[in-house]
Amino acid sequence: MEPSNDTATATTAKGAVRIEEPTRAERLIGRRAAESRATVPHLELTAVVDMTALCELRATGGESVPTLTAVIVRACALALREHPRANGAYRDGHYELHSRVNVGVALMTGDAFAVPTVPDADTKTAPAIDAELRALAGRARAGTITPPELAGATFTVFDLGMLGVTSFQPPVVPPQAAILAAGSVRATPIVRGGDIVAGHEMNLTLACDHRILFGAKAAGFLTRIRALLERPRELLA
Repeated sequence: MEPSNDTATATTAKGAVRIEEPTRAERLIGRRAAESRATVPHLELTAVVDMTALCELRATGGESVPTLTAVIVRACALALREHPRANGAYRDGHYELHSRVNVGVALMTGDAFAVPTVPDADTKTAPAIDAELRALAGRARAGTITPPELAGATFTVFDLGMLGVTSFQPPVVPPQAAILAAGSVRATPIVRGGDIVAGHEMNLTLACDHRILFGAKAAGFLTRIRALLERPRELLA
């Protein structure tokens, strides 16, 4: 644990002021976010996903069904294979398209978060991704995660749904082309076949580097992720 540098000053019109120094992780997060917003032209798109089928599978499958984050990673990995621009990077005026699909996943670790990488995620099942993420999260919380496990991502998934967040706009992680933000799954009425039925929905927000992933290509990529999530049996196979 880093030493505390907190100090207190005299009371002002705003009350007592306490100076709190950011941790090393918080400074890094802040610097990278500022660099991203300052240097990357962001394009942000949001889609609403019908999660009813996946919720029904989770209700009947119990603990054998992978976590929602793992299923989202699996869907993104398959879509990335089909949309190489989303799995690329903009660098020095040209596009770099990667042969491997390595998905970084933002995991909460106390007051900050780590972004370990699931390498070759497109070749792994959702249960395998789930097991790998659990192991990575354990090492991240214990402070034993290694630099190679935090490197090499070609795309990032940020899931804050478990904290009750419905949608948010994350900064792109340079030089990656895009990052996907997942919100909470919520019960809601859904129109299906002309009838209003009970269902579940989730918001997905895709933030892109507009220099490599333009409107139509970004929309096609996000639409493919949504289609995969709405047919979860294919993801769990």
